[in-house]
Parts: sequence; structure tokens; C-alpha cells
Amino acid sequence: MPWRVSSTMSERHQFVLLASQPNANIRALCRHFGISSATAYKWLDRFQHEGEPGLADRSRRPHHSPRKTAMMIEEAVLCLRRKHPAWGGRKLKQRLLDLGQQVPSPSTITAILKRNQMIDAAESLKHQPFLRFEHDAPNDLWQMDFKGDFAVAGGRCYPFTILDDHSRFALAVLACPKISTEIARPLLITVFRRYGLPLRITCDNGPPWGSSNSKYTKLGVWLMQLGIAVSHSRPHHPQTQGKDERFHRTLQAEVLRFLVPEDLAMCQNHFEQWRHVYNTERPHEALGLKVPATRYQPSQRAYPERLPAIEYAATDIVRKVRGYGHIKYKGREHHISSAFAGLCVALRFTNTDGLLDVYFSQHHIGQINLTD
Repeated sequence: MPWRVSSTMSERHQFVLLASQPNANIRALCRHFGISSATAYKWLDRFQHEGEPGLADRSRRPHHSPRKTAMMIEEAVLCLRRKHPAWGGRKLKQRLLDLGQQVPSPSTITAILKRNQMIDAAESLKHQPFLRFEHDAPNDLWQMDFKGDFAVAGGRCYPFTILDDHSRFALAVLACPKISTEIARPLLITVFRRYGLPLRITCDNGPPWGSSNSKYTKLGVWLMQLGIAVSHSRPHHPQTQGKDERFHRTLQAEVLRFLVPEDLAMCQNHFEQWRHVYNTERPHEALGLKVPATRYQPSQRAYPERLPAIEYAATDIVRKVRGYGHIKYKGREHHISSAFAGLCVALRFTNTDGLLDVYFSQHHIGQINLTD
């Protein structure tokens, strides 16, 4: 079967990196990438014997010669820097090593860049590391957000990004015409079909994830119906989504500051090319200079084309949320959220008299105090 149109080489590269990991599920990856097992093993064999060049269509041209002179090594450094002007000495060295090049130390590479006026001192000061922790496995947590917008022909572009917390794998960088549930939901479905479902997603408190009077929205409720826990960053604390914020800084440094936007299609083309580089070529310092694709595997939780039924225990007190966001219990109305309108929630007694927990599916969404 054919590879996706976006970029044959990037699709092959991403596939072989994911499939080369220990305990990789080749059959599941074939389904994710829409290829046959014969095609999968053909490219795995070529990658194992020839590396990245072997992924080209019958190309056997080597990336390097063992007799390169110091001048040729310096030119290789400068050439890669021109291709990735935001990369520093450590990243350049690791990428050249990945390509089979003989390279000097990071400090020597930095000296080469300075000698050729290819380092901006002011720009270097912006690249300070974040202190962060990471989740134990891929798809335990995804971070997603809209980055600041900018003008394009006929409107504006709102970059929508999704990042896996454990691997730093960029699941999506999407050029959107506006911020809305109608835009975000079909894009999320595309990502879910490709990579499966995460256990949890964290996002900020703005639309379409939150609203001024409730942290629940129709989009968030839909995610919970899929079995995805939804959490929100603390107001005015962007470090809660530190990895995605840092990812936005990298996107700005490596793409947006060089971009002369024409329209959304052109922006998306640039975003997808860069996403491939970020996932499969760009050494990541937080990963010991490995690339994110070496630590990521698609989720085993496949996207269901039909929403699963919501089931509650026989001991639960089940109430349907009315159109204005209330339920009725023991002759009184209690506010839940209009985002759950038309859906059923469950009430469960706690160890405190008069205090009930409120659940939607398996998600705890609040409490009701009957003594208020």
C-alpha cells in the first residue's frame, strides 16, 4: 500500500524509528501507517543495513567519506547549521554523528560557528533550560495548546500543538484559522486515529478547553467520553504545561521567526516538514541527545469510531443533566455544568454526611453538599 502523501521519506523514517524499539508492535504500527507487513519489513531491513539513506527509493549514495579533510568537516557543520539555524554545538554534533560524519567536539563546533559569524549572542541568551519531570511511559499524558496567532493571507493562523510528555514526541503541529471546538475536534480525531488515545490530556483554561464560568466544555466532555482524563493548568502558571511551552519556544526559534506566511496551507507544509525534523532528526538534550521518535510508541487504546456507552454501578444514583446544567435530587436542583446537558451523571455517598461525589463515566467531576 502507498505511504501518506505528506512526505514519503518522513513517513518511512518515523515508522522505522518506532518499529525498531524493543517490544514494538509491528502489526499495530502497520495499521497506524497504512502499509503492509511486507513493506514494513523491507524498509526495516534497509534501515538496519544502510541507515536513513536506505529509506530513499533505491538510493545507495553514501552520506560521508572516511577521507574527508578538516575543511570538508567544517563545511558539513556550516551546511547543517544553515539548514537548522537555531541548533547549537551539541545538537549539531549529535545529528552529524547520527548521519555517520566524523565531527569535532561541541566547543569546536561552536568556535566554527563563531568564526563564520553564525551565532547571535542575544538569541543564545533565550535558550535557558526548564526544570521538569516526565511521566513514565508514552501516552500517559499529552500536553496540548494553541500558540499565539499571526497574520496570513485572508485571516490569521493559530498553531495548535500536541506533545507527548514522556518522549517529547510532537504528535501534531497544525495551522488553524481560529480557536474553536468545531476546528479542534476533527483535528483531534485525525491524531487519535493515527496514534491512539492517551490516558490523560492537560490543557490551559481558555477556550475550547475551558470557559469563564466552568472548567468543563463540550470538547472536554467528549474527551472524557472517550476515556481520556482531562486536567487544566493552574491559572497564570504556564509552567504546568512546561514541555509544551518549551516546545512553542522551539517552534518560534526554528520556524516562525524565519517564516514569511502566505496562507494556512503554506504554514501547514512548513509545520509538517519541521515536525518530522523535530521527531526524527533533532537531538533533544532532555533525552540525552536522542530524538523523540526513539522513545515513542503509538497507544494501544484505539480510537472508537462510535462513542462507548456510559455505564454506572447499580448502587449509583443516576441523574440526567438538564439543558441549563442542573440536576434534581431530593426536591432540590444542583448545578453541574451545561457542558453535560443531556448526559447522565452518577451521585455516590462519601464518608461525610450530606456530601456526595459526582461522577461522569469514570471521571470525578465535583461534589454536592446537601447541607448547604
